[in-house]
Amino acid sequence: MTSIRTDGPATGPGSVALVGAGPGDSELLTLRGAELLGAADVVVADRRMCEPVLHHCRPDAEIVDVADPATDQDVASRLVELAGAGRRVVRLLPGDPFLLGTGAAEADALARAKVSWQLVPGVSAALAVPAYAGVPPTAADAASSVTVAGATCSAGADPVQAADWRALGTGTGTVVLLGDCGGVGKAATRLLEQGRAGNTPVAVIAAGTTALQRTVVSTLDQVEADVTGAGLSGSTVTVVGAAVDLRERLSWFETRPLFGWTVLVPRTKEQAGALSARLRALGATPVEVPTISVEPPRTPAPLDRAIKGLVSGRYQWIAFTSVNAVRAVWEKLAELALDARAFAGVRVAALGPATADALLAVGIRPELVPSGEQSSEGLLAEWAHYDPELDPIDRVFLPRTDIATETLVAGLKERGWAVDDVTAYRTVRAAPPPVEIREALKGGGFDAVLFTSSSTVRNLVGIAGKPHESTVLAAIGPRTVETAQELGLRVDVVAPTASIPGLVEALGAFALQRREAGGTGELATSKTRRRPARKKAPVASSTAVASSTAVASSTAGAPAGGTS
Repeated sequence: MTSIRTDGPATGPGSVALVGAGPGDSELLTLRGAELLGAADVVVADRRMCEPVLHHCRPDAEIVDVADPATDQDVASRLVELAGAGRRVVRLLPGDPFLLGTGAAEADALARAKVSWQLVPGVSAALAVPAYAGVPPTAADAASSVTVAGATCSAGADPVQAADWRALGTGTGTVVLLGDCGGVGKAATRLLEQGRAGNTPVAVIAAGTTALQRTVVSTLDQVEADVTGAGLSGSTVTVVGAAVDLRERLSWFETRPLFGWTVLVPRTKEQAGALSARLRALGATPVEVPTISVEPPRTPAPLDRAIKGLVSGRYQWIAFTSVNAVRAVWEKLAELALDARAFAGVRVAALGPATADALLAVGIRPELVPSGEQSSEGLLAEWAHYDPELDPIDRVFLPRTDIATETLVAGLKERGWAVDDVTAYRTVRAAPPPVEIREALKGGGFDAVLFTSSSTVRNLVGIAGKPHESTVLAAIGPRTVETAQELGLRVDVVAPTASIPGLVEALGAFALQRREAGGTGELATSKTRRRPARKKAPVASSTAVASSTAVASSTAGAPAGGTS
């Protein structure tokens, strides 16, 4: 057991919360669990298994890493010691603390030591992982009971006793085995020896509920060879029984359009948030690589004058063409001790929904957002000509980047408007990404790259090189496509509308078409093509222990939600 930090506050009586970290997906941590993690002085966890949820901890929290082969008593003693020192402790356990885990033993030790403790149940891998694989352990046409057992059949003693194997082998319900991939074959043999039919369906799920989830469907007499052939490794959840046959209809997680795809997003973390969230919703793993750096203008005076003119009534309109422009103007307002009242009497235009959302976030509702093409041309198509009888002022404030095109300025002037085109921020090329990113980009390690502007195309090629020819390239609009083609790149996907949602949806549709054209039901991703080998992080999953738990639902009068 090693401690990453050893200092920390000791205030008031100590306590311990046994918190279930869930099966692997960080978003499956309970709200109560996240709350306690955020308040803890010390978090005791096997970091390999619980890493995805540790971002909920306070920055100054001490993380005690439980290293193998720490015994249960070692951990329990440390919990008692920490609580005795007045620390607020969270003992983080994968899955659910009381289901085939060490939580019960540690709770008993805390109770014996008269330490204040509480339990926060977690989403167990035993039920969540099969659900993510489209295998409901109990269903009317499959089974009405499920037995959960820890079955790590490795070099050591078999944790499932002979009597338990007899019950598992002779029963008719679903069996869920939590363990290691290497023990699947031995577990299948035990079940066959006890009477289960060789053609009983089996699903073996590795890295469940994460972007690396893989499921092998087989039968008891073939599963060992199939798992070996598929190259599964690490912790697994194995489901045995007729319920596995429902996967063909109910699989939802692995059949999402971009499941298994690794997508490079050439944007800063601040800009990539919404885009990455949409990619994850479709099953992809986004990798954010900044290609530009946004910096203040070299000469701040023009922006200062424009902001003061905004307040004094110099402008009829202000037009924002990017989220960065909104941010730059808002920072300048704050610097000058101004706020949204500076926009009183000024009409506001926004180029695109993302820019409009950025304005709404600061309390400004734009009056003009293009309904058609989200570009300078689209904005100009809906911008009225200056009319001296209707427009008391003829001037437009246009805060933009230093590398903006002249299309919008020229179009506004043609419509009779005077334009103050002011540099609100500078766009400069970012530093090159790490070498592994550059090698993956050029070697086919990314399934797709999303280009959200012409500058992202030029800058990505400039700092990282051209993507591999097998990589799918998606562009947000025609100008971005033109830039990519000028640099010799093939664009496979173009968003029907120049927006982040449109771009991601177009990529998802492309992936589905590729899957259907292949006729295999599987997406050919970089993981199955030529992706360079890389070390995979251990996946959080319930570990096997020397016990088994049976959970049965009555065929009559069962609650609508089933059992937990």
